[in-house]
Amino acid sequence: MRSRRSCLAVPGSNPRFLEKAQTLDVDEAFLDLEDSVAPSAKEEARRNVVAALREGDWTGKTMAVRVNDLSTQWTYRDVIDIVEGAGDALDCVMLPKVQDASHVMWIDTLLTQIERANGLPVGRIGVEAQIEDARGLVNVDAIAGASPRLETLVFGPADFMASINMRTLVVGEQPPGYTEGDAYHYILMRILMAARTHDLQAIDGPYLQIKDLDGFRRVAGRAAALGFDGKWVLHPTQVEAANEVFSPTQADYDQAELILDAYEYHTTVERRGAVMLGDEMIDEASRKMAIVVAAKGRAAGLRRTTAFTPPS
Repeated sequence: MRSRRSCLAVPGSNPRFLEKAQTLDVDEAFLDLEDSVAPSAKEEARRNVVAALREGDWTGKTMAVRVNDLSTQWTYRDVIDIVEGAGDALDCVMLPKVQDASHVMWIDTLLTQIERANGLPVGRIGVEAQIEDARGLVNVDAIAGASPRLETLVFGPADFMASINMRTLVVGEQPPGYTEGDAYHYILMRILMAARTHDLQAIDGPYLQIKDLDGFRRVAGRAAALGFDGKWVLHPTQVEAANEVFSPTQADYDQAELILDAYEYHTTVERRGAVMLGDEMIDEASRKMAIVVAAKGRAAGLRRTTAFTPPS
């Protein structure tokens, strides 16, 4: 899977931000045509995004465009103009406010038609689906299995909080009066279970208090602890924190690689399925857990600092 520890939102109507985003160390940049763009600026934003995709240097980044949601008059033209104009420079289309599987099927069909009409490889462009209201969460299992193009499920906290009448104006923080547990735990776990059932990534949405890095780390750490793959970033100051929070520590990465090496050695050379690595017993379940941590470490660019030594 693509690394998506940090997913930068970039307003398509702002050429300066589009240029600045190219210099930031983010795993994904998504150029936005939806909420960050005023209705009167939609057409200009499309042109800006096509030019940025075609002319910009986005080396090392997964490139996505967030189109408008299907309740608007802009969605079909967003998809057509962006894919016809810069489809070969585009990795994914992000569809906001997905409420049921038919939304994903619609964009899959449209992408296929555009690809065929323009000689692009059919199926190469992926889809990211935002879950932003109660209906979308209730239907998240069907949404997650709606198309082989689907790569991620993305939690959209602000619209979701409004859709369930949550009593707060601070996106991502616990609502006033909620003193026990985590008000978002069920939502995040529901999205995560659907994503993992269909081998998709799960991405947490934005933290709007961009000057509160401690708050960002706290909220990002909650999602990372559950198993989410990354989080949206809205400002350059959040990028480093996101990359750090959603990467394993050096110690955890080294231990994961040691587990993989030790398990491989003992199961193939000594033909034993459960063995000791230091003070820890490892087995097939340990191997599966280590694969996850090792893969995230490699994607983050970590390098091993320890080596496995077979017992003499």
